[in-house]
Amino acid sequence: MKPTDPHANVPLPGRRRLLTAAAGAGALGLFSGISTAAGAPKRVAPRRGKSFTQVQDGEPLKIGLIGTGGMGTGHCHALVNLNKAGRERLDLVAVSDVATPRMGDAARVMGEKQGFEVAQYQNYKDLLARDDIHGVLIASPEHWHAQMAIDAILAGKDVYCEKPMTYDLEDAVRLMDVVHANEQILQVGTQKMMMPKFAKARELIQAGTIGKPVWSQTSYCRNSPDGEWNYYQVDPRVVPGETLDWQAWCGPLGVKEWDELVYWRWRRYHEYSTGIIGDLLVHVMTPLIWAVDAGYPTRVTALGGHYVDKAMDNFDQVNLTLQFENDHTMIVAGSTCNDTGLETLVRGDMADMYLGGNNVSVTPQRPYVDDVDPEQHSFGGINDQDELRLNWMKCMRTREENASTVDHAMKVMVAVDLAHRSMWEGTSFAFDPETLTAKAL
Repeated sequence: MKPTDPHANVPLPGRRRLLTAAAGAGALGLFSGISTAAGAPKRVAPRRGKSFTQVQDGEPLKIGLIGTGGMGTGHCHALVNLNKAGRERLDLVAVSDVATPRMGDAARVMGEKQGFEVAQYQNYKDLLARDDIHGVLIASPEHWHAQMAIDAILAGKDVYCEKPMTYDLEDAVRLMDVVHANEQILQVGTQKMMMPKFAKARELIQAGTIGKPVWSQTSYCRNSPDGEWNYYQVDPRVVPGETLDWQAWCGPLGVKEWDELVYWRWRRYHEYSTGIIGDLLVHVMTPLIWAVDAGYPTRVTALGGHYVDKAMDNFDQVNLTLQFENDHTMIVAGSTCNDTGLETLVRGDMADMYLGGNNVSVTPQRPYVDDVDPEQHSFGGINDQDELRLNWMKCMRTREENASTVDHAMKVMVAVDLAHRSMWEGTSFAFDPETLTAKAL
């Protein structure tokens, strides 16, 4: 049954399901063509690419953007607006998209706002070939994130990559290795990392304020009566073979038959996206995992259901349990059919920490009321998306470490990919941080 069938609700074949159980061993390999029966896979050493181009004092950053549809359009406007507001000196000089109408719209509007012509490239590698571009923002579908980011880094560009960092763990490890072998910055676009409450929570937890953080909870829930991600409307100007390079869009997926709904609403299909997990839950998991700082997830269990939006291939209700290497459990809920979520909360053996709104409050557990003082910290609201973009561009100038790093995003990708697989395969997964391998339990 094709995913275009509005009543389709059957698993699609995995894109590159390399986490296949080795015969007799139960081990799962993260790397193509390497048997796991003999032990952990051997990673191939990544090559070094071009060095980054140092931004000169007073020079505007030259930025290119790949993927002008959806979030890409929002990023275009945000970058140009930051320049106009005097918050950063930058020129958005080039855009790339496999659909020429969408690319043309973005180039025209950004050209009008900036007062100069914005270059257009249907092949993103032509954009990367420009020596004058300092950084590239990648807002393509998930299955392209890793390869585009790798190509950009090897071309000497600093990278802002939309969340999730990659589609799966294989890609995450591959990208992490390339980042480590080079000097370029990779900023992963999970905006809530910039919210001051999470930095304060991390500070208090590391100071021992709540004792041992034993478990936490968070969620991202909303109610979409017309079906999630159906707001991307079909544009009749986009025609495969004429104004859209469909095979280039498929790219790492291999040759696919044209499917209009997949192109416009790819997050609804689990072969192309992890759905709620990678699009919504990463926003809340990423800063909470950072704040708790309990290492890698080492056991992941997840359940998903088609409860209301039965036409969507991805699940409309998901529940995750993550166990971390430094003795911590995290409960995560996501829904697109009910908007009442869980309160964001970290439970310690001595006190509880509530992270609602822009606040951090500490309430002692009953046995420790004489040892732990209640605390309340409030922070003003910020545009966390703009703050993350600004952090990336500041680090492009100073070369200091950015806020949303590849190493932290790798921990999140363990949760994302193994939860996705747990739901579809009906089992829990264990992850070994030393070998970066996983196995079904």
